[in-house]
Amino acid sequence: MFPRAARGLAHLLAGLVIGPASFVWAVVTTLATGLLSFTYLGPPVFLVVTWVSRRIARVERWRAGWVLRRPIGDPYGPLTGRNPWTRGRAVIREPGTWRDLAWLLAGFPVGLVTGVAGVVAGLVWLGTVLAPLWLWAVPNPRLYPVADWLFNTVGGRFTLAAAGLAAAWPVWWLVAALSRVQASVAARLLEAGPRARLRQQVSALRATRLRVVDAQAAELQRIERDLHDGAQARIVAAGMTLALADRKLRASGSAEDPVRADVVSARRQLDEALAELRRLVRGIYPPILTDRGLVAALTALAGDAPSSVVVDAPELGDLPAAVESAAYFVVAEALANAVKHAGADECVITLRRTDGVLTLAVRDDGRGGADPSGSGLDGLRRRVEALDGTMEVTSPPGGPTTVLAEFPCAS
Repeated sequence: MFPRAARGLAHLLAGLVIGPASFVWAVVTTLATGLLSFTYLGPPVFLVVTWVSRRIARVERWRAGWVLRRPIGDPYGPLTGRNPWTRGRAVIREPGTWRDLAWLLAGFPVGLVTGVAGVVAGLVWLGTVLAPLWLWAVPNPRLYPVADWLFNTVGGRFTLAAAGLAAAWPVWWLVAALSRVQASVAARLLEAGPRARLRQQVSALRATRLRVVDAQAAELQRIERDLHDGAQARIVAAGMTLALADRKLRASGSAEDPVRADVVSARRQLDEALAELRRLVRGIYPPILTDRGLVAALTALAGDAPSSVVVDAPELGDLPAAVESAAYFVVAEALANAVKHAGADECVITLRRTDGVLTLAVRDDGRGGADPSGSGLDGLRRRVEALDGTMEVTSPPGGPTTVLAEFPCAS
């Protein structure tokens, strides 16, 4: 109990110093920013004032967490905007800003009541316990007989010390309780509110989901490399061995041997298995994405299409593997639909990267009428939305059909 009481007493003493200073700061800056709010200086001045207030609030969170023995996180959301006016207006709309101000104003009266009561109780108890060391130096000429005996005799002073030791637990409990009251009020105001907690949970879930998506993309790349360098290479080697065996059988004059027919059949089956394996690899994660990037992969995809396909894409820089894979399959599905269902003669693929967002558009001159809720397009939409992206399909009867997808890809 004593360590908790000592911690509480230190907390209450610090509150008696910080509370008045914070109150004066809050009142003066609130009046100043209120007067400047009618001018263009309002938002940037408010931004500077809030920066200082948040540092004070951070100290208060640390103090409250030190007493409550739990961390108290910041309730603020990320600031948006590049100029002081935009950022200042964003800070004004932030609920955590006004919760900080509420504590800076309320901390003084709360700290005064709890701090004075706790500090007085602690000092009186300490003075009572140490009475034999100092009470002899304080003259007390006019006291009641019992008080005179307690204050002016050695036995009385030691009796006071014993009484103080007997009252140690209740006093320590009172000091710790008053400190917890002050810290609880501070935590209630300074920690994240329901909306901020919900926002933080959403951000944490989004970050977790993106990590899972990135891990899945990395695992697909590993599987693709293992199939390409392992199983596919062994099938190719087995096919070459069978081709060599077929050549030896023909050279030995056994062209009509039934064994040769089995060798030829096995070689054909291996070729079919190899072709199926390559299709599987391209469906898992196209190797060209790893080797040459998204633009080159889409250019190769356009070259294999039976219709005319134009790729309009500048240098996009490094993209997350999951974004590259999703964009590739969106284009692949859009081209397949354009050829198979829309009867398109020409398609245009446009890619742009602006402010951390990759925009992909596939437009064909087909007959249109595509169903955006179809299984293929709906599966692509879910894949895009898993990356916090969006996908829209516009396909009026008679065409044209446009598939528009946006992926966040900020570095």
